[in-house]
Amino acid sequence: MQLPVLAPGKRFTLPRPLGSADALLLARFAQAQKAQGHLSAIITAEPADTQRLEGELQFFAPELRVAVFPDWETLPYDTFSPHQDLISERLATLWRVKNGEVDVVLLPASTALTRLAPPSFMAGTTFHFKQKSRLDETRLKAQLTLAGYQHVSQVVSPGEYAVRGGLIDLFPM
Repeated sequence: MQLPVLAPGKRFTLPRPLGSADALLLARFAQAQKAQGHLSAIITAEPADTQRLEGELQFFAPELRVAVFPDWETLPYDTFSPHQDLISERLATLWRVKNGEVDVVLLPASTALTRLAPPSFMAGTTFHFKQKSRLDETRLKAQLTLAGYQHVSQVVSPGEYAVRGGLIDLFPM
């Protein structure tokens, strides 16, 4: 399949191909970008298209490392927070992108329009723990609280932590 020539700053439009042909075209494009050392971001019209493309890209180009940056699944004026699993998945995707572990990021247009915290904030609220390393309990509690974790007596869901004696129980976001 011959790929169209894309020029930076120039608009490229194509009528939506039938079936999974769009995924084949995007897989070939992402493979070409990966060969040049570039990350591809594919923005879809709907969250359902993002999920569909994830599977189809893996079928057409299994060597591509594909990540989905999910939608919040909330409306702009909703009074409740997004589900904790979505927050965790978004953080994991950002971490993978930052560390060069992704070739293609799929995201819905509504997600592409929302602002993200600056990379410096993520770097400041990221934790690396190693076995048998010593931690300052007071400092760790402050860091966890600043990062949005809740101090609870018993940890049962993502974003919670508990300290009992010398034991720190943490459920990562």
